[in-house]
Amino acid sequence: MSFRLGVDVGGTFTDLLLINDVTGESFTAKVPSTPHNPSVAVLNGIERICGIAAIDPAQINCVMHGTTVATNAILTRRGAKVGLVTTRGYKQVLHIARSFVPGGLGGWVIWNKGELLAPLELTIEADERIGADGEVVRPLDREAIRQELTRLASTGIEALTISLVNAYVNGVHEREILEIAAEVMPQIPVSLSSEVVPEMQEYERTETTVVNSYVRPEVEKYINHLQNELDQRIGSHSQLSILRSDGGLATSQSAANTPVNLLLSGPAGGVAGAIWFCSRGGFSRVLTFDVGGTSTDVALIDNNQARIRRETRVGDVAVRAPSVDVRTVGAGGGSIASVPELTRALRVGPESAGAVPGPAAYDRGGELATVTDANVVLGYLPAVQKLGGDFQVRHDLATAAVQRVADAMGVSLFEAAEGIVRLANEHMYGALRLISVEQGYDPRDFALCGFGGAGPLHANAMGILMDAWPVIIPPGPGVLCAYGDATTRVKDEASRSIIRRIADLELDEVMQILDQLSSQVSQSLASQGIEPGLQQLNYEADVRYQGQALQLTLEVDRERLSSEGLQVITRSFDGEHEQLFSFSLEDSHELINLRAIARAPRPQITERQYESSQLDLSAAVSGQSPIHYAGNDYSATLYDRSKLAPGLVVPGPAIVMEMDSTTVVFPGYEAAVDRIGNLLIRPQE
Repeated sequence: MSFRLGVDVGGTFTDLLLINDVTGESFTAKVPSTPHNPSVAVLNGIERICGIAAIDPAQINCVMHGTTVATNAILTRRGAKVGLVTTRGYKQVLHIARSFVPGGLGGWVIWNKGELLAPLELTIEADERIGADGEVVRPLDREAIRQELTRLASTGIEALTISLVNAYVNGVHEREILEIAAEVMPQIPVSLSSEVVPEMQEYERTETTVVNSYVRPEVEKYINHLQNELDQRIGSHSQLSILRSDGGLATSQSAANTPVNLLLSGPAGGVAGAIWFCSRGGFSRVLTFDVGGTSTDVALIDNNQARIRRETRVGDVAVRAPSVDVRTVGAGGGSIASVPELTRALRVGPESAGAVPGPAAYDRGGELATVTDANVVLGYLPAVQKLGGDFQVRHDLATAAVQRVADAMGVSLFEAAEGIVRLANEHMYGALRLISVEQGYDPRDFALCGFGGAGPLHANAMGILMDAWPVIIPPGPGVLCAYGDATTRVKDEASRSIIRRIADLELDEVMQILDQLSSQVSQSLASQGIEPGLQQLNYEADVRYQGQALQLTLEVDRERLSSEGLQVITRSFDGEHEQLFSFSLEDSHELINLRAIARAPRPQITERQYESSQLDLSAAVSGQSPIHYAGNDYSATLYDRSKLAPGLVVPGPAIVMEMDSTTVVFPGYEAAVDRIGNLLIRPQE
């Protein structure tokens, strides 16, 4: 019997999900996170979940892990002391950056530029030059750079970045400097821009490689420590993989070498989990919303694939690395409701009560009303429910907190509670419109998937606002990020900048580049133990109209490209441009980058089997509880989700409870259980 384990480390809790590869049976656990050393919580969680499942840890073959170590290193500015090597004359490349200042027309007046991750005093210049065509214009002065590296080593740097002009075309000088650095500072990790992001635009390439160096020692230390602990507790047969920002998996060694690809590892896990359950339920077009304690993350899935953007932003740092196109809004279960004395108008968020002291209902010292407290008052989160399976919600404390808001507004308790929840819903609604309507998609053509600890509480309401049906609540919605970690595939990519008019390109030239890229990325996965015959290869092209500054990323069907020619790319670009901006042009098209992406085969996990004897709705009923909806009082039936089998239909008003989350079904709606175990909420008519 073999098992795979998904682990998602959050700011408050570390979620774990254990899957039996043969039966499909799953087990979940939550343990407190340990910010000082996240691996402690991971190891504690493994011990706990193995106890719950009554298995030997040695039976775990794969550990898939979503981590925020790289993200936190940037947000807290606790990364490495980074040295930078640039071409002579380009020492200020990070200072010059791009002429973009946030905050509108007057933003430059008050905007303070953040500190650079590779300061000027730790930047040295190499006397060399590569031409735009990749030819060596001026050979590297090896002796001069050796002296500069020796001086840089004496400053105590902890990581080194080498980013030379036009290195994306020819990285020969970067590799020469790497050889010298290995002699001068053998213990210092070195990142080459020609390997991390071999694409055009000097600033973006340099910034991305510097960020890779900045977080690399911390991530490398964490991953190596965790791998060693897993080897001791589980055995060396267990493979550790880390979730990338784009929803793919990287082996522990690959992740340690290029941690810049891990910056949005957390949100990507939830989207990957949503794809896993929704695709098996027959839904290929889905809008997702993940509601946590502080924020809501939304994404769009089309044809069972999440939209990917080529830029990842964390705080004020933007890097050229692929990530799932997730948008975030400051509305979650812990968002604080307040009534400013000047306006006496209700506000919800973005301030959050967090985990400490948390919502008033948690009885951990919090006294301010939150969205969670409003849900408790309305009955959507029954007092009989134990959050996380551990602690009871306090209805009296939630009522007292919301009553203070009601008094400040001069309305009743229920009016205040409904106002808080509706305002939070509107914030989430705005985020969902941002990734659907504002990108040319009609939300009525999509299903809606709600997950996270608080997502199912708001799912029915979001379906009404978006008019997107059905609303899907996957199994274990509160630990779906961990499920995504456990069900994603190892992935890697290789790219090359072209920057030529498509009209001037020959098809054979493009096909030859694609073959070279596919060979490169296939070998990368083969070195990680994945045979080429098992790999799935996909291709992408970055294209723009001539004269534009920004480009669009398109999927390229290699067979169609071979048979129909380069017009496949231009037609696809015009269609995407029409989709996003409602028009297309007859201008010349420029091919900027070509990219090959290799994926490992999908994990073979047997779906959970439900016994026919469970097809009795009354057996899942656990009681009745009052709720308040749209100004009226109702008695909602409480259901134990673990006893709901495929084929059953739960009529509203109802509340479906499980260890990690609670789903509300409003009057006039119903929730059907599909063959995967998803709850599908729809209007009854």
